[in-house]
Formats: sequence, C-alpha cells, structure tokens
Amino acid sequence: MTTATTTRPEKRLEGGWFQRLAWAALAWFSFGLLVWVPFLYVAIRRGRSSDWGAFASFALYEVLTLPWALITSGGEGDPFLGITVIVTLLMATWMLLFALFDRRTPPVPYGMPPGPHAQPPYQQQGYPYGR
Repeated sequence: MTTATTTRPEKRLEGGWFQRLAWAALAWFSFGLLVWVPFLYVAIRRGRSSDWGAFASFALYEVLTLPWALITSGGEGDPFLGITVIVTLLMATWMLLFALFDRRTPPVPYGMPPGPHAQPPYQQQGYPYGR
C-alpha cells in the first residue's frame, strides 16, 4: 500500500532591516523578558519545525531565568545569570538580524517566467503529422 504525500510550498518570511531591528530592539529594551515574541511570530507565520524549536528554546529560557533571578535576588547578584542573559540576548539579536528572515527576492519583470528554473510551456516544433 502506498501513501500519497502532499507537499505544501515552502512559506517564506521576508523582512526588511527596519523590521529586523525593531524585533531586536524589543528583545533588548524589554531586558530579555520579551525575547520569545519575535520567534513566536515567525513560527506562526512560517510554521517550520525549526522555527517552533527556536521559539520553544527562548520560551524555556524565560521559564528558567525568571525563577533563577528571583531565587538569587538577595545580595550582589549572580554573575552566571548576567552572563546567561547577555549571551542569550546577543544570540537572539544575531538570529533576528541575520539568520531568521529570508532574503528578499528581486521582483520579476513583466513577461518573464516566475522562477529561476521555470521553463516556458512546452511547444512542439514543426509539423506534428506525417513523421
């Protein structure tokens, strides 16, 4: 018994530099508390398992660092918590600026095939009868 699999066309999420910088600024200006929001946005829009994995990792970061910060709130502070927050924000910023969004595709001129490997419709050359 064979099963037919249907493949959906891959969704692209193109973002300009302003959008990328705005998402990175949200992560930094919220002091890392809302770092999971851009990754949830991308996961919902594109639906790839890798996007959901990135969202889950940053959501897990929030779930773990908030109680950690409350437990170690007395005294001078925890240097490992500070290093964790800085490294996580730098990694999220790099992902938001360079790795997460797809590059913009140039517009297709009128009358050209839509893709780089698209072929014009097949047209038989010459007289098809009497060969």
